[in-house]
Amino acid sequence: MTTCFIADLHLSADRPDITNCFLRFLSEEATQCEALYVLGDLFEMWIGDDDETPFHRQITEAFKTLTDAGVPCFFIHGNRDFLIGKQFSRETGVTLLPEHTVIDLYGTPTLILHGDTLCTRDESYQRYRKKVHNPLIQWLFLRLPLSWRQAVGRKMRADSSNTNQMKADAIMDVTPEAVVDLMRQTQVKHMIHGHTHRPAVHALQVDHQQATRIVLGDWYDQGSVLVCTPDGNHLETRRFQAA
Repeated sequence: MTTCFIADLHLSADRPDITNCFLRFLSEEATQCEALYVLGDLFEMWIGDDDETPFHRQITEAFKTLTDAGVPCFFIHGNRDFLIGKQFSRETGVTLLPEHTVIDLYGTPTLILHGDTLCTRDESYQRYRKKVHNPLIQWLFLRLPLSWRQAVGRKMRADSSNTNQMKADAIMDVTPEAVVDLMRQTQVKHMIHGHTHRPAVHALQVDHQQATRIVLGDWYDQGSVLVCTPDGNHLETRRFQAA
């Protein structure tokens, strides 16, 4: 009995090393899972389900093969791929979940999320996030010509990279009070998220009770998988293979 969690792969045609590691994970290890959860930023950029490139088709077909084999797959939007929609879900068999979802992980109520909503000290990002998650703005954006959206997406990627380089590390990490508040609201003592690219297991207290926050790693230099069984949870890495 194994459930796996991954996040922050930032898949793109420019990084075949990441793609190959991920496709190998889906075709081998993931087939033995009870369920696979992808907690956001699967793609470096997603400008709409109609952007059907050969690269995107390769990923969707790999997911479809896995779900057709009977492995349930779930996805929570990240800050790079929040426009993944119903067409992607239909083509892959992947179930889209709300941004904050509580699951039963082998008898432990567990809150899963991407993690960007916890970074409340990054006020400029939170303002941006509020705008781009506005349903009307998304509806209008998705009706722009594909070439326009591609150009906007490239500019947003460049702007984000430049902005993040100037931000202090503490601002881009989660706010401890936000973590406790959300765990209290959802009545859990166990949380799993990504986004910060700082894999670790954190012990904390919520209302004088022991709690745990697990942060998933990114896939920039190696694969990163949280492997959960009834006996415990383990953050593990997966090596990239030479081409």
